[in-house]
Amino acid sequence: MTTRLPPLNALRTFEAAARHLSFTKAADELFVTQAAVSHQIRTLEDHLGARVFRRANRALMLTDEGQALLPAVRDAFDRLLAGVRRVEDLCCGGPLTISTTPSFAATWLAGRLVRFQALHPEIELHLGATPRLVDFAREGIDCGVRYGEGDWPGLRAERLFQTALMPVCSPSLLHGPQPLRRPEDLVHHTLLHDLDGGDDWRLWLRAAGVQGIDPTRGPKFDSITLVLQAAISGAGVGIGRRQLLEAEVASGRLVAPFDLELPDECAWYFVAPEVMVEQPKVAAFRDWLLGEVGGADPAGAGKGAAPPVLPLAAEPALSAP
Repeated sequence: MTTRLPPLNALRTFEAAARHLSFTKAADELFVTQAAVSHQIRTLEDHLGARVFRRANRALMLTDEGQALLPAVRDAFDRLLAGVRRVEDLCCGGPLTISTTPSFAATWLAGRLVRFQALHPEIELHLGATPRLVDFAREGIDCGVRYGEGDWPGLRAERLFQTALMPVCSPSLLHGPQPLRRPEDLVHHTLLHDLDGGDDWRLWLRAAGVQGIDPTRGPKFDSITLVLQAAISGAGVGIGRRQLLEAEVASGRLVAPFDLELPDECAWYFVAPEVMVEQPKVAAFRDWLLGEVGGADPAGAGKGAAPPVLPLAAEPALSAP
């Protein structure tokens, strides 16, 4: 028996209603009436011979059948969208849309993009920065840089660099009544925190063997960029991942007061949907990015030889921040 597909419009309406769990919001997104949404859902249910939604306590919920159908519908529409975008790009070009985190964009990537544009003036760049994991197909993203363990379903991931936690401060804190010379000297100074790295100070102090310092004390900031600005002003000692600090260290506005780093279990990865990896503009960006990483000073410019690394073997298993 040959199974006939339901009408495409009914599937599209189902996906929107399931995503919002609301016929009203689905109607707003699709620029139709709520009655039209209800009609399309009835058409789908008649075709399937099963209900896909139910109401419980005035809330809209998926039935077991709806939950079984939704992943396949989403995947199909994502693939359709990716295919259409690929044809559009082949025929008409189009900008290269890149997504990454605000911290990576501000401290590492944005300042380097001028070099990519010099090599590829024909490629228009769109850089988006968000802390959330974007939906590449649905949001029209070509590629990105993510921080993690390198395992994101549907994406090809290629590691750019491993990193390590290191404290940084204004050069002025190396001198004065309470100079920073040893990790234990941090007891006299304010600790600056990035909210995205809530455990960073605790992990680093533990690995450095420092006791008697509350790793949670000190002001919290919602980005590493703000942490660095506070550290530059002399407000305290910040901590972050080496590659996100290297520009300020190279400029001399910040210094690493201790020759100790804590290796990070996660890494930065170039990522792209499988269907986009071989696109010329995506391949050009990937190759350029790998070249930038290969040419970067792995120790952080301005520090001379690479600092010693704290061995994780001496510690209990540390979870990635």
